[in-house]
Amino acid sequence: MFESCKIYSFRDVSIDYSKIKTIKIGFIENKARIVNPQLSPMLTDKLQQKITNQTKLIRTNNDDAHLQLSGYISDYSVTTTGVSAQQAATNRLTITLQLNLKNTVENTDKDFTVSRSFDFSANLSLDQAQISLQDEILRNLTDEIFNHIFSNW
Repeated sequence: MFESCKIYSFRDVSIDYSKIKTIKIGFIENKARIVNPQLSPMLTDKLQQKITNQTKLIRTNNDDAHLQLSGYISDYSVTTTGVSAQQAATNRLTITLQLNLKNTVENTDKDFTVSRSFDFSANLSLDQAQISLQDEILRNLTDEIFNHIFSNW
């Protein structure tokens, strides 16, 4: 009766721990035209925490780490996305990161881009929007980077 049922398992992280043991996470610098001074240190810290908490990799500052992640914020911009009664109703904050992952074990070097947009009411100033969106921004960007590096979907 239950012969056709199968159990599927999904792994969130795909790392060969027999080969890959260490990671160096560089500071994610902000090179965008608009600079949110809190974003770089908070994003770097949140990413380090996520990798430490969800993998068995050992964080190091050594240049011989098996994985070496570096990058920068290349775009931090606001555009109007919604208009009501000839006034801006919704604005969109777009954040783009340029990242590089070097794998010293397999001798590979991969560049990739992560970009996310966050909508907010046009009644808010950029400073107010940054404060209200801060947790969502950090969580989404960190998850996107993490998934790009470690998940095989």
